[in-house]
Amino acid sequence: MALRLDARLYFPALQAKEPVGRVIAIANQKGGVGKTTTAVNLAASLAAAEQRILLVDGDPQGNATSGIGIPKDRIGSTTYEVLLGSADADHAIVKNVQFPKLDVLPATPDLAGAEVELVDRSEREQRMREALSRVRDRYDYILIDCPPSLGLITVNMLAAADALLIPLQCEYYALEGLSQLLNTVHLVQRGINETLGIDGVLLTMYDARLNLSRQVAADAREYFGTKVFENVVPRNIRLAEAPSFGKPIILYDVASVGAQAYVNVARELLARHQKGDGVESGLVLQQ
Repeated sequence: MALRLDARLYFPALQAKEPVGRVIAIANQKGGVGKTTTAVNLAASLAAAEQRILLVDGDPQGNATSGIGIPKDRIGSTTYEVLLGSADADHAIVKNVQFPKLDVLPATPDLAGAEVELVDRSEREQRMREALSRVRDRYDYILIDCPPSLGLITVNMLAAADALLIPLQCEYYALEGLSQLLNTVHLVQRGINETLGIDGVLLTMYDARLNLSRQVAADAREYFGTKVFENVVPRNIRLAEAPSFGKPIILYDVASVGAQAYVNVARELLARHQKGDGVESGLVLQQ
C-alpha cells in the first residue's frame, strides 16, 4: 500500500512569541555531498509539516531552483540582484512553490558574477544578512543552499545564518575536507557573525552494507558528538531521479527510503529546536 504524508504539528508555546525565522546555512565546500539535495528536501519536508519555509538558492548553479520545480518563466529577480542591492528579497521571492508554505529565493548563473562585483562594495559580507532581516519574521525557517566553495558568496550566507548544517558524505576523505570549512566558520565568528553555531552534521549517501560508511559515521560521531543527526540519508536512486522531474522526494516518491529519511531528519531538527519548550510535534509517514 502506498504511503501518504501525515504531518501533524502543534506549537502552543510558539504562538505567544514574536515569530522570527531561524536561518540555517547548508554548507560544505566539497561538491557532491548532498548539499542541494538536503536543502531542497529538508525545506519540502518542513513545509509539509506546516512550517513557513524560505529556501534561498545561494549557488550559481541554480540546482535548488530547478530541483524544487521553479520554471524559468517564474524567475524575475534572483539572489544575484538581492546581493547587489538592485532588488529587495521580497520582490525576488517566488511564493507557494509546491507547498502553500514554501517560498524560494531563486538563483541563476548570473550569481557567479557577484563574487567579483561585491569586492569593492561597502559591508560586502553583510549583504544577505541585511536582505533577509527584512523578511525573516515571516518564516519559521530560512534554509540557504550555499555554493561548494568558501568564497565571498558563502561568507555572505554564513554571515546571514544563525547556524550551519553540514552534509557529510559517508565516503573516503569525508572528514579531511571539513577543516577548511570549520576554519572559515571560526573566521566568520570572530569578524562578522559571532553567534554563528552548528545546528548539526547530516550523514549522507550512507550504505549500511559497507564498512566504509559505518566507519565514517563512527568517526563523525566521535568528532562531532551529539551534533551528528541520529537519522542518516541513505544512497537512494529515487533521490537522484527527483530533481530531473523538478520535485522534492516527498512529492516524487513518498514511499521511498529517501523520502522517509528526510521526513525523519525534519522531525529531528524540529525536536532539537523545540526541546524544553513544552511543544509536541509529529511528522509521520503512515500506511
